[in-house]
Amino acid sequence: MATGQVWRSHSLDLALVLLGVVSLVLVFVVVALTVDSGNGPLWALLLVNAVAVEYLVVGLLGWRRRPHNRLGPIIVVGAIAILLSALGNAATPSLVAVGIVFATLPLGMIVHLLLAFPSGRLQTRSSVVIVVGAYVVCLLLQAPLYLFAADGPVPGDPLAIADRPDLVGIGQTVQSLCGALVMVATTVVLVGRLREATPRQRRVLAPLDAYGIVAILCVPVSSIMRSTMNLDANLITILQIVLLAGVPLAFTWSIQRGGFAPAGEIDALAVRLGAEAAAGSSVDLALAQTLGDPSLQVIYAVADGRPVDGAGRPFDIENPGPRRLAAAVHIGPRPVAWIVYDATLIADPGYVESAGQVAALALERERLTAELMVRSRELEQSRARIIETGDDERRRIAQDLHDGLQSQLVLLALRAGLLTEVDGASPEVVRRATQLRRELDTAAAELRRLVHGLMPALLVERGLYAATEDLVALTPLPTDLMLEGSDAGLPDTVKSAAYFVVAEGLANALKHSGAGRMSVGLNRFNGTLRIEISDNGIGGAVAMGGAGLRGLADRIDGLGGRLLIDSPPAQGTRLMAEVPCAR
Repeated sequence: MATGQVWRSHSLDLALVLLGVVSLVLVFVVVALTVDSGNGPLWALLLVNAVAVEYLVVGLLGWRRRPHNRLGPIIVVGAIAILLSALGNAATPSLVAVGIVFATLPLGMIVHLLLAFPSGRLQTRSSVVIVVGAYVVCLLLQAPLYLFAADGPVPGDPLAIADRPDLVGIGQTVQSLCGALVMVATTVVLVGRLREATPRQRRVLAPLDAYGIVAILCVPVSSIMRSTMNLDANLITILQIVLLAGVPLAFTWSIQRGGFAPAGEIDALAVRLGAEAAAGSSVDLALAQTLGDPSLQVIYAVADGRPVDGAGRPFDIENPGPRRLAAAVHIGPRPVAWIVYDATLIADPGYVESAGQVAALALERERLTAELMVRSRELEQSRARIIETGDDERRRIAQDLHDGLQSQLVLLALRAGLLTEVDGASPEVVRRATQLRRELDTAAAELRRLVHGLMPALLVERGLYAATEDLVALTPLPTDLMLEGSDAGLPDTVKSAAYFVVAEGLANALKHSGAGRMSVGLNRFNGTLRIEISDNGIGGAVAMGGAGLRGLADRIDGLGGRLLIDSPPAQGTRLMAEVPCAR
């Protein structure tokens, strides 16, 4: 870690410690000013200050762990707001006036916290309007309570400018109505956010949003119930304090469910990347844990600028998904990668870009790996196209031979046969015509075998399984056949490769194994065709020893499969092939 980064980290720690110390001193001052005032039971006064300390601790810890996230500072300000409102229980009129000024500010802070979660920023215009409205209700609409109540709860209130109970009543009504409107609007936004969120986002948002909805609705409702239903004031006080105390706990729970485990900040990211690179860990995992987004994905720019994911698959960087953004990472003028992240969890693109620049060299390493995978995938596709082209050409040649030369040979054989029936033909002519017909029939038969070897008609017309049954039926040795699954929809290249594997395996077993029995199995399952030819012969076959098997191995490999031979001495031979066949 650079010296400047260490200095900044230590400076933040020192500033937070000083802020914590000052805030704790303020807590003790408020406790000292309120416990002897007689304005309420002692337990309630102490409980309010305990809640303020809770907010302070959670806020400072959140601020330390996520300096770029504003939730920590918001919670710390919430702690200070609770302390200021607690001054309403002091014995000094001027301090009580301060308490009345900020009496409802904690509710505004809770609204701000709920709408800013989890990024710490207000991401929509409606959220900004609601938060501004909340502060207006809590601060400006609170003014009539102390400006026009000279004989109100604060005798000798230095802030009072007139004694107008009518204006106080109007102010309270307006504040209650506007406050209710803000609370309802907040609830609507939170519910809408939950409905629009993805399941992963909902897992993070739900705990705090659900609790926040209950809290912001119950706190004002409980005050109204106390005044209208004459409920016990202590009971209402306990309810409100408990609801306020639960907000930081719900915040902490949501953060943990969102995968924001302590992982260091960007300042420590370079050190972590170095350590994890040595251990073979992925960069995207380190970025996801550092930025606090478990759904984070790294997309790489290959040599021609195409975006691909870590497996080399194409990715549409212009449309990364709902509520997702892509931050580019550059080395010089060219993009190395893009960090695709959840805009609900991370609202500051600059934060992601900073992390990306720290990880740029590690991302370049991963980019080269992704580019290699792209090239490998393209090579496989090229080999598959070559095989497909070869099969197409083989079928064309077989069709031309069948429709052209074979038909001509058959026709010539018929004409040669007619010569033997010509009136007056000499015995020598008849003998030679008969011999010619036999030779033409033999040539036609050889041509048919050649055409069948190039592309068996049964394979083209009825499929792989039927053609395999035909092969087995023509085998002179007892042969078991096991067909599982279906050959419907098999690509032509796979059908051809599988057929020739079976044909070559049976031919080799008949020639070299000395077997008394053979078996053939075809099994199509989960997008893979498995082929197995086995015998009970002498074994000891050399893997890929013949040109035929080597050619088949190349063909299977070009289709993304593999061909294996298991042939221990005196234990028979087993030829196995697996070919991907899903389209």
